[in-house]
Amino acid sequence: MNAPATPPLLLTAHTGGVLRLILNRPGARNALSSELMAALKSALDSAAADNASRVIVIAAEGPVFSSGHDLKDLARHRADGDAGRAAYAALFAQCSELMQAIVRNPKPVIAQVQGIAAAAGCQLVASCDLAVASTSARFATPGVDIGLFCSTPMVALSRNIGRKAAMEMLLTGELIDGDKAVQVGLINKVVAPEILDGEVMQIARKIASKPRGTLKIGKEAFYRQLKMPLAEAYTYASQVMTENMLDGEACEGINAFIEKREPKWPT
Repeated sequence: MNAPATPPLLLTAHTGGVLRLILNRPGARNALSSELMAALKSALDSAAADNASRVIVIAAEGPVFSSGHDLKDLARHRADGDAGRAAYAALFAQCSELMQAIVRNPKPVIAQVQGIAAAAGCQLVASCDLAVASTSARFATPGVDIGLFCSTPMVALSRNIGRKAAMEMLLTGELIDGDKAVQVGLINKVVAPEILDGEVMQIARKIASKPRGTLKIGKEAFYRQLKMPLAEAYTYASQVMTENMLDGEACEGINAFIEKREPKWPT
């Protein structure tokens, strides 16, 4: 008798320009194992080059969005000859590369959060361009409770919310609900669980209807200018807009506006 097939770590679905990437380790609280992170990054990289994928949604199976790294797996490496140093360095570097891949991806990425997002799971939410959560969602960076400060999640968290709010989450490790997450800027909105799918798809489809090249230009410029001093940011943004004005999408969009018609974007 054949052994049952192992379920895929990542499920995918494609509808109308929207690619859904679904974490599929519900029995392990969707912990970000090295294998799951590799599967997610591979899917993101493929989507970046796929013209049929205009928007990416990251969702999850089960009651937990992601609990972060698998602590049992981490603990097993204590028995390594170097007490786990090489394994830990590789895992955290892999996680950091995954989060940067989301930011660098030319397609907008939306987190759909149905349950708890903790530690690296919260980092995953913070790394996405947009995030929508259900009223049952909770967010935390609880590493301080087990003597492992959430230093890598801190990078994404501190670039999304104010310093005081970020430090409160990092220092207390306490869960915050969706309303608080909206208030501090971690997510965009919170909705009832039964309409979460529909709300996310409505936003995704609206974005997918926009010109692809313009979205790519805008997302890249958004993240690059954040790192610059004010005057440098304006100089850079002015250069981006100049090049954008010369692009075919801007020509079509502006002509359509002047002629009072719907624009015809390239497919």
